Amino acid sequence: MTGPTQLHLNLNLLATGRHDQAWRTVPGKVTPVDVSHFREIAQIAERGRFDSLFLADSLALEGEAYRRPWRALDPVVLFSALSQATERIGFIATINALFAEPFSIARQVSSLDHISDGRAGWNIVTSLNPSTQANYSQVGAIDHADRYRKARESVEVVHALWRSFDPDALRSDLQSGTYLDPEKVHRIDHNGDFFSVTGPFILPRTPQDRPVIVQAGDSEQLRDMAGRWADAIFTVQRDIGASREFARDAKRRATTHGRRPSDLKILPGLFVVVGGTEAEALDRKAEIDAYVDVETERERLAQRIGSDAKLLVLDKPVPAAVLDSPRTGTSASPAFAKALVAQSNSEGLTVRDLLTSNPGGHRYLVGSPESVADNLEHWFREGAADGFNLNIDRLPDGLSAFVDHVVPILQRRGIFRREYRGATLRDHLSN
Repeated sequence: MTGPTQLHLNLNLLATGRHDQAWRTVPGKVTPVDVSHFREIAQIAERGRFDSLFLADSLALEGEAYRRPWRALDPVVLFSALSQATERIGFIATINALFAEPFSIARQVSSLDHISDGRAGWNIVTSLNPSTQANYSQVGAIDHADRYRKARESVEVVHALWRSFDPDALRSDLQSGTYLDPEKVHRIDHNGDFFSVTGPFILPRTPQDRPVIVQAGDSEQLRDMAGRWADAIFTVQRDIGASREFARDAKRRATTHGRRPSDLKILPGLFVVVGGTEAEALDRKAEIDAYVDVETERERLAQRIGSDAKLLVLDKPVPAAVLDSPRTGTSASPAFAKALVAQSNSEGLTVRDLLTSNPGGHRYLVGSPESVADNLEHWFREGAADGFNLNIDRLPDGLSAFVDHVVPILQRRGIFRREYRGATLRDHLSN
């Protein structure tokens, strides 16, 4: 087999898991600020030898907060705490490149890298949410067309700040009295369209030289950014062929910047439900799905595809008619609507089936440990993924099931580590 030999696994950290209704089946009350709960999840993932935990971020209180435990804690602050309760697992914190100054981003992520002894990463997002814009006075004026230019400039400044300290700048020379060598610290003198930053930075190089950079998104502009800067891409891919083409394209772009294809890892999101057998996995899914309000979800799906909800008959396939008269003024994706119709008809799925299989989101996989491992290995060996950003249905028990039953199968097949081979997040991604 050519290509990579080791699969990479990352966990999307959500308080009670990916399923919106999972919290209703969890004993006791889990709050979005229960650090001991997050600590338990981190330790289980580390026991499973995962590369890292990933935490998205919310900068406004929106609908999700009223349906489930939401993302309330600052990712860098939470990960700083979790780093002290773990030894090897990495931490990828989301910071929106449009809503923070590059100097602040550089300092936050570099601080986490030092605090965690080299296990930090920055997940770059560029989403322009009206509710978030309303909470940031200056950023509220960003033109939608300028967001990628601003994000690119932000990444350039952050990277320049991290490099403004030479590796040997910190001398601590007792004899000469020189603590920090001024010849080894450099201004960056950046004057761009969005930022003016003189520098130099105020932190020395981190244990892994610089924090890992992760890109989230599939657009042309984001692929170009990832080709230049990213160590990994979190992507949404539901079809193995499309994912393989995406991976080839992303890695090709990396080579145009003088990098190796292996320098950029492709990690599609994967929503996983694991049971001891196929039947047990389906029963587990049904237990949580019983709390889903299908009428509400049908309305949300209609909004996503820009269609009249009346066309979405629960126990029938998604009709092609939803493509004929999309609502005006909607932000729904025609490509998503087309893909949804195709999936419904090719797989024989009704609207009701789709409503409980994460429509519009990450690929949904329900099965026994063996079938789940088979699927992960197939995508990996086909070059469609270097690994996965796992979304577990319910935490922590769903993660324990994956770690205790799926991971050993992958290890026996020789495609997943039995022990960590390095100490930093960059080490994990390179092994």
